Amino acid sequence: MAGSYLYLAPQLPDAIGIREVEYQTPLRIYSSDEKLMAEYGEKRREPVTFDHLPPLFVQAVLAAEDERFFRHAGVDVKGLARAAVELIRYREIRSGGSTITMQVARNFFLDREQRFLRKFNEIVLAMQIEHILTKEQILELYLNKIYLGHRSYGAQAAAKVYYGKDIGELTLPQWAMIAGLPKAPSAYNPITNPERAVQRRNWILGRMHETGAITEEQMEQARRAPVTARYHTSRPEVEGAYVAEMARLAVADIIPGDLYTQGLRVITTVDSKRQEAAVRALREGLHEYDERHGYRGPLAEVDTGALPKLAWPQGDDAEAAPEDEAPQPELARPEEEDQESLSNDVVAWLDTFKDQPAYGPLRTAIVTEIREDAAAVLLGDGKQAVVAWKDISWARPALRKGYVGKKPKQVADVLKVGNVIYLRPVDDKSGAHWRLAQLPQAQSALVSLDPETGALQALQGGYSFAASNFNRAMQGQRQAGSVFKPFVYTAALENGFTPATIINDAPVVYDSSELGKAWRPKGSSGRFYGPTRMREALYRSLNLVSIRILRQVGIQQTMETLKEFGLPYDRFQRDLSLALGSGSLTPLELATAYAMFANGGYRVTPWYIDRIEDRDGHVLWRAPEVLRCDLPCADERARIATEEAAWEQREQLPTLLEREEVSLGDSNRDEQPPETLQPPPVLAPRTLDPEVAWLMNSMLQDVIKRGTGRQASSLGRKDLAGKTGTTNNHVDAWFSGYAPSLVTTVWVGLDTPTSLGWGEYGGRAALPIWISYMGKALEGVPETALRQPPGIVSVRIDPKSGLVARSGNSNAIFEYFREDEVPEQESPYNGGSGGAPEQIF
Repeated sequence: MAGSYLYLAPQLPDAIGIREVEYQTPLRIYSSDEKLMAEYGEKRREPVTFDHLPPLFVQAVLAAEDERFFRHAGVDVKGLARAAVELIRYREIRSGGSTITMQVARNFFLDREQRFLRKFNEIVLAMQIEHILTKEQILELYLNKIYLGHRSYGAQAAAKVYYGKDIGELTLPQWAMIAGLPKAPSAYNPITNPERAVQRRNWILGRMHETGAITEEQMEQARRAPVTARYHTSRPEVEGAYVAEMARLAVADIIPGDLYTQGLRVITTVDSKRQEAAVRALREGLHEYDERHGYRGPLAEVDTGALPKLAWPQGDDAEAAPEDEAPQPELARPEEEDQESLSNDVVAWLDTFKDQPAYGPLRTAIVTEIREDAAAVLLGDGKQAVVAWKDISWARPALRKGYVGKKPKQVADVLKVGNVIYLRPVDDKSGAHWRLAQLPQAQSALVSLDPETGALQALQGGYSFAASNFNRAMQGQRQAGSVFKPFVYTAALENGFTPATIINDAPVVYDSSELGKAWRPKGSSGRFYGPTRMREALYRSLNLVSIRILRQVGIQQTMETLKEFGLPYDRFQRDLSLALGSGSLTPLELATAYAMFANGGYRVTPWYIDRIEDRDGHVLWRAPEVLRCDLPCADERARIATEEAAWEQREQLPTLLEREEVSLGDSNRDEQPPETLQPPPVLAPRTLDPEVAWLMNSMLQDVIKRGTGRQASSLGRKDLAGKTGTTNNHVDAWFSGYAPSLVTTVWVGLDTPTSLGWGEYGGRAALPIWISYMGKALEGVPETALRQPPGIVSVRIDPKSGLVARSGNSNAIFEYFREDEVPEQESPYNGGSGGAPEQIF
């Protein structure tokens, strides 16, 4: 034995390396309050310390794998002798005689090929490990490393995979079930092989009783316990797959090495409550739109003639919709659920539609019976429910070109037995219930930013990431329509116009080389208002006024203003159609530009990663500081340029360990935490005059108070501002608006530019989503007002002429002006009937 040790030891890896071992753990993306949004990595592992392992679970593992673990020095002579006798007697390896320490040596240092030499190597390494680590540390290594089936590595991950709970929350039979997995994760798997898993579990419970770990009563009770294991996918606490994917791609440019094994924790700027509100508001808005345009029919139709009849759900048998639906794994399938307790009749029905995918909150179901005022359904998880007529009656048949058929009078007009349908949970005044639904054909995107810093608060790039991972919030360039007009109006205010300037809203025909042909623009209502103040023209969203403003200011001068907003002016058409929003923008670009109206004129850059932490919680990278500055920002720019030069010269982030594992975080290691790297500050320069920004904010508030966005007044706040937008033929619907503390843009449309249908304006399709989201997002946020600059004055004017009103004018209203742009007083001879001819163009 001594000779073997002296011969083998020099050829083996240095066991001291066990102190530096690291576990392969996935990349995880979190919200700002550290709620999980997504997990990326092939191996599911959540390392835990020995102190967090329940004593009974430890006893179950020892009973199954190494009863004398705390009594031997790494090698169990009795176990090896037993294995040798079995080998001689049966001429095959039946039990390896390996201790837990030997298994640790094999898992961390050796391959899995069964050879006699490897067994001797295990023995040598086990003896070395026993001299380096305590028994508790060895067990911790073992229970964090071992493979336990279904991509789970370690006891904590197995508890989450099989039971959806932490290891400490399980029961005795569940601990025994997991303890039986190391020997053969497939053969003793409680999901794929429940009968053998129960036999293994019960044997372990018997061994625990023999060792005195549990009483006979505990053993018998645990043996009678049913199999409760089922596959649990990694369930996020916050649904934010689009944001998480953005973060994943961004981290790849910051951190070198394999992102999916290093255990990195990415903390985003996303507010979990606002993100949840964004997802819910967007989906509800799309379903409301979808219901307006009719029912397209079931997903599939099943011949139920050979299926057994299911009883009508009664009382507790009827599944109610969840009141607060937690984030569900996308594309969850019925076969992932535990069907052990389901009857054969139910399973026969489930098999007919088990391959139908489910997206977001939608749940697949099959109609099992219909009555005049309700339908009985079987959901994909095997539970039955009743869908009331009020949740079916919306389903007018969808016809061509957006038309709908006659309203149904009874359930049979919509559904029949064997229809495979979607249901969605609804929680309203009548309580939680299921509603007939379909995957919306239209799509939407919502972006919400902190206008002070540009930090992303919420983002949803579509109805469902699983249905389509195209991120419309960042990638979807669509014509902006009237939501673009405030930028044209800003250019006007910068070039001598005032909110009271009179512009003529009247028909016009343009025939120019810029447009190539005669152009007859018109308003959405077909009505013309004649001479109109600029403030009123904005809240009425008058197209002809916007065109005349752009023509007067000039396209080149307007482009300079668009540049101040950071808009991609290079891809805009340089003709008068720009006034109507012919340029294409993404929702993120639009929200970023609107942030300048909310923050008083500072151009911010959107960002969404706050910090990146390693497996031990040390901050590796932190987002750069955002610095406001008033132009020309010379001092700040010079200082940042120096810091940027130093940043470019420094080495990249030190390569994190790229072993097969990612980190134990051993408390005995004496190492300094890594240096936190933070890029140079990012400037938020003031590119818009504060007086112009304040005037535009005042005008955009009127859109809410009395214009196309007045539906938002239902929120009961006085600090809201924004603008609706609709493109030609109702192809795109927009609303972009804000309170001083939060700016949000919503877009609704079809991925292939097609009409949303007659009447689907921004105020009808997009604004309700914005209202629903902002109502939740601004809960508890006090009303604030943008600070009025000292150069702004309030003057009484005549609403018809836009001139300063005489003292006897009973129709006078207040308007705001820059001090040096207050108009002259109205003439006593025109009675306030109109302005000077040169003002009307």
